[in-house]
Amino acid sequence: TGPLITPDQPDYQLASRSFNPLFDNRTPAAIAQCRRIEDVQACVSAAAAARAPIAARSGGHSYAGYSTPDNGLVVDVSNLSAVKVTADGTAEIGAGARLIDVYTALAGAGRCLPAGTCPSVGIACLTLGGGFGVLSRKYGLTCDRLVSVRMVTADGMSRTVSASAQPDLFWALRGGGGGNFGIVTSFTFDTVAAPPQLAAFQLDFPAGSVPDVLGSWQHWMISMPPELSANCRISGASPSRCTVVGCYVGRSSALDALLNDLIRRIGTQPVARTVTEYGFLDAMRYFAGCTSGAECREAFVAASRMLTAPVADPAKIVSVFDGRTVYVIIDGLGGAISQVGPADTAFPHRAALGAMQIYLRTSPAQRAAATRSVAGMRDQLTGVLGGGGYVNYIDAGMPDWAQAYYGGNLARLREVAQRYDPDRLFTFPQAIINA
Repeated sequence: TGPLITPDQPDYQLASRSFNPLFDNRTPAAIAQCRRIEDVQACVSAAAAARAPIAARSGGHSYAGYSTPDNGLVVDVSNLSAVKVTADGTAEIGAGARLIDVYTALAGAGRCLPAGTCPSVGIACLTLGGGFGVLSRKYGLTCDRLVSVRMVTADGMSRTVSASAQPDLFWALRGGGGGNFGIVTSFTFDTVAAPPQLAAFQLDFPAGSVPDVLGSWQHWMISMPPELSANCRISGASPSRCTVVGCYVGRSSALDALLNDLIRRIGTQPVARTVTEYGFLDAMRYFAGCTSGAECREAFVAASRMLTAPVADPAKIVSVFDGRTVYVIIDGLGGAISQVGPADTAFPHRAALGAMQIYLRTSPAQRAAATRSVAGMRDQLTGVLGGGGYVNYIDAGMPDWAQAYYGGNLARLREVAQRYDPDRLFTFPQAIINA
């Protein structure tokens, strides 16, 4: 019932774009802008009959561009974006809803959902890969709040999947990554009451202090209550600089003592300290860096590593970034995330201390050099941090990618993928079915 846009149509260029301009040279055969689940079923059945490539797209943020396949059918679910909150606090959210719109709708009902910070990211891929953000240490991963999923599988069937209906598939959808098992059209979440007060903070530390800050931050995070979430952000330079940014579920008066503890451990005063109290929605807008939901596209390459435990010599991490124009975000995990077993859902990194994203802004002309640079940093870190990675920062060059993203859950994920997609309809270079 929605438009089917092909290369001969004037709006094809805009319709085929993803978030990252590095993939603007991709030429899908068509973009189906679906308006209902039956549209998605029609797309899946047509692709299966033609043995044609097919990929779902919600926010279009796939780090490797897998939601915009060359010569394939893009199933664009961005029109399936309604957010409905019931009296008992459950929320049905369309797979095409973007985070800032999800937060706005939930806040209107006095509810919240732990999710990410980028305002234009689609709820679908975020959830399917796990999903974490500034409220996750308190309320868990986004996928931990899932009650059920409505989706279309490779046989063209519409299914409602939950702990009691296709429980193996429900398990896989909570951390098994987007694009692997079918096309989700909506999620039902168990939301929580929106906290009345959130305190956002930022500590900027002087150049050259990064090893001390990172070394102290990792032990501090382990000792912190789940109400506190913080990441350590490193800006590569000569020498590198860092900032600790985070959120506390509660009043700033309680947060101040925790920040003083971090500063005492580091032994260096920050050059700037900012603490601001917000309501839930304003806090989400603050971390998103927007007030309206608008966001510019950005050309970048990225990779990830997981911090499984405190690193004895944090200078080994920092030396990888010194002198490079790179931005590194280490999100602190733990808290409610670690209260779920690594095999209870498909997300395997439950015991990890943090997730590192290595992010380099670039341009199409400099893409090859930027890709080599990020890959080199990622591989240098393997000896210090191990080979783990986060599937939502999917990296086309990740060594041993299946093990990195899924760990001990890989064998079971392969079984689920084979059961629901035996003919490998939903395939891409890093699809579980190809692992």
